[in-house]
Amino acid sequence: MHQFELTDDQLQIQEMASKFTADAITPNAAEWDEKHIFPRDVIREAAELGFGSIYVSEESGGIGLGRLEAALIMEAMAYGCPSTSAFISIHNMASWMIDRFGSDEVKQKYLPSMITMERMGSYCLTEPSSGSDAAALKTRARLDGDHYIVSGSKAFISGGGENEVYVTMVRTGEEGPKGITCLVIDKDMDGVSFGAQEKKLGWHSQPTAQVNFDEVRVPVANRVGAEGEGFRIAMMGLDGGRLNIGACSLGGAQRCLDESVAYTKERQQFGHPIADFQNTQFTLADMETELQAARYLLYVAAAKVTANAPDKTRFAAMAKRLATDTGSSVVDRALQLHGGYGYLQDYPIERFWRDLRVHSILEGTNQIMRVIVSRDLLRQ
Repeated sequence: MHQFELTDDQLQIQEMASKFTADAITPNAAEWDEKHIFPRDVIREAAELGFGSIYVSEESGGIGLGRLEAALIMEAMAYGCPSTSAFISIHNMASWMIDRFGSDEVKQKYLPSMITMERMGSYCLTEPSSGSDAAALKTRARLDGDHYIVSGSKAFISGGGENEVYVTMVRTGEEGPKGITCLVIDKDMDGVSFGAQEKKLGWHSQPTAQVNFDEVRVPVANRVGAEGEGFRIAMMGLDGGRLNIGACSLGGAQRCLDESVAYTKERQQFGHPIADFQNTQFTLADMETELQAARYLLYVAAAKVTANAPDKTRFAAMAKRLATDTGSSVVDRALQLHGGYGYLQDYPIERFWRDLRVHSILEGTNQIMRVIVSRDLLRQ
């Protein structure tokens, strides 16, 4: 049985993240959503616990945890606010890419301030004309002495316009994935500009905007990995990002399940709490069963990514697909159990319903997750 249980260290990490969420996130999340507040100070408080560098190596100043521990942290924080938890996940993905693939020079230049989240990082892959077909990106970088000259645009960038660091995939060579390189670009470099903040269905606690590059001079020293390795680095970053987004769905769905249990025990209809009705009981049972199944697949996938298992990418894709679809389904049923009250902002359910919807789109759509899984199966 012990192989399916969290270790004492993992339970302590989970408890620490849950306490931080209860104290700093949950009481404020509704206001952040309603007023579109980016809670920079609270996010930096999370960094004081090491949550800005969860799987950055200890040698670089991070806390060097595995992907399961990262998922536990994201799941716990999403119980209060999936939008804020997902923002911290994306920052971790950007800082990990620099730590894992960057030179000593680029690590020393960026990681100390990213670990504290004094400077926050964005992951820039998607473009206005290339979403699921990410390898078709058009942002181009041409070499000019000891600099690259970068021109193009990135779309739907979390942290766009607010973050200081943009880990960006650019084309330095041929068409397709082999011509893509990873560069770190600063917000204050000449030629960097931003579109208006996107008006989104959910994720109101974090900024999202287009990022534009107009002949931006980026030092060659800011390259992460070798030329032509950018797409591989980006995809490796997404393995962890998919786990974290799945974990955010689990945390949000767990909150809504817990809210539903409490609500149905209190809400009276026909002279009885609606929790007494078999239809309510069956709905709650299905929500719990599906949520636990998604959770344990995600935990297995996280262990595989940490261990660099051969099937890690397939399992990350399966876990992301199942966790995000299940999360949205659980929240939708929670809203139904709350009836008309579930549709009101007086209760948290509608916020989670809006926030979790995007999880089946970003970090690779769930249709692309099916492509990844089926290709891997058919390759065998």
